[in-house]
Amino acid sequence: MTIDLSMPGSSGLLDASSKRDLSVLSNKYVLGLTVTAGIGGLLFGYDTGVISGALLYIRDDFKVVNDSSFIQETIVSMALVGAIIGAASGGWINDVYGRKKATLIADVVFTIGSLIMCAAPDPYILILGRFFVGLGIGAASVTAPVYIAEAAPSEIRGGLVATNVLMITGGQFLSYLVNLAFTEVPGTWRWMLGVSAVPAVVQFCIMVFLPESPRWLYMKDRKSEAIAVLEKIYDSDRLEEEIDQLAAAAMHDSQFRSTTVSYMDVFKSKEMRLAFFAGAGLQAFQQFTGINTVMYYSPTIVQMAGFASNQLALLLSLIVAAMNAAGTIVGILLIDRCGRRRLALLSLSGVIVSLLILSMAFFLQSSCNSNNQIVTLGFFCSSGVGWFAVVGLALYIAFFAPGMGPVPWTVNSEIYPEAYRGVCGGMSATVNWVSNLIVAQTFLSIVELVGTGGTFIIIAGIAVVALVFVLIVVPETKGLTFEQVERIWKERAWGSEAASSGSTQKLLEHVA
Repeated sequence: MTIDLSMPGSSGLLDASSKRDLSVLSNKYVLGLTVTAGIGGLLFGYDTGVISGALLYIRDDFKVVNDSSFIQETIVSMALVGAIIGAASGGWINDVYGRKKATLIADVVFTIGSLIMCAAPDPYILILGRFFVGLGIGAASVTAPVYIAEAAPSEIRGGLVATNVLMITGGQFLSYLVNLAFTEVPGTWRWMLGVSAVPAVVQFCIMVFLPESPRWLYMKDRKSEAIAVLEKIYDSDRLEEEIDQLAAAAMHDSQFRSTTVSYMDVFKSKEMRLAFFAGAGLQAFQQFTGINTVMYYSPTIVQMAGFASNQLALLLSLIVAAMNAAGTIVGILLIDRCGRRRLALLSLSGVIVSLLILSMAFFLQSSCNSNNQIVTLGFFCSSGVGWFAVVGLALYIAFFAPGMGPVPWTVNSEIYPEAYRGVCGGMSATVNWVSNLIVAQTFLSIVELVGTGGTFIIIAGIAVVALVFVLIVVPETKGLTFEQVERIWKERAWGSEAASSGSTQKLLEHVA
């Protein structure tokens, strides 16, 4: 059968997949695997959101933290340092020991970190706990999308992987609820940070009884175990089709299985360089377009906008987090219909406009502060600019969440061949966390240097570059099998004729 890669997921493929959607979505086993793996995303999101509220009270308890923007940034960003290491090592753990064991290890490390944070007697022990938590969420950020993607039928793979992003945004929303719940409780931030151990323990207990990824099992010659898992996912007709695809992929990758693919092998293959550039670029732009600036520091941004109360700042941030989760649900509904590329382009277009609105709000605030003698302007400043900034934050989330939230993780879960999926997934997630670290560690300092309005102008410029990147570099992968996606990179690297004939041999020569 000839597949038109220029319009992936179209015509007959969509017709066939649409007939199968209902039966797959009604399969509680598939949904159970997805939700359980997605608890890793919940941990990721909870930690992202909880620190923004906890930081308000950590500053109250420790004068050294209150007096230093650098220490505040370090408390936030030390988890990202851990996540960089966790993501980099998580890809290797995924390939060697499997997705299930990687998840269990991540849960244990995350729990240890949560308990250290809860009991921290000073900011420096707190920073140590943040590092351990980061190790756990870094490994989980690699593992959860891959585990879900490898158990998901291709026609709804995007929606199921995006469910992991929904768990991330849901975790952020939950963190703000927890923050509000503990604002009047003695120990405030200790409870906020310590309670994150609960979902990690829950995931560990459930994951013990769940299977390994069927694709990983098949590629490790544990075919009977893989087929037993696939039988619970597909009906008999579709099962045969999936087994045939796995057998073909296993034959293609057989020369890789004698040794583990290394990180440097990625750069020896032209097609893998192209795939990694697209995947890592999406991950970098997800962060540099400002999402975790908003999520880590949204209470601080709200206070910058003129709302001094900690409780009000947290409440307004809760609304922002709720919009983030709601927007992700929209993304789940659209990603397998509109496609990954189109959704990212629409998202980035709205993000650019929203960032310009945010920038304008803070420039207006600065103008108000220097022109208090103008009565009408002074009235507008006291009653309008703060809400203008909050509206800008809300619009930003409304545009970002459906597209640039799920698209980078979805694309990275499906653009790499099986032999490279763990390594490349880990490397691209590491790029995400490094970018995240840069943003978290520099945001407050850049604000001090160029002002909040100027900072959002810079981020808007980066979003323009991201839009061009998606237009030029990122292919559409909607509805394609892993093998069909692999063929896209072969065509880009060697041409269409080579993709159908000799590119496999070229790939093996490069790795050898």
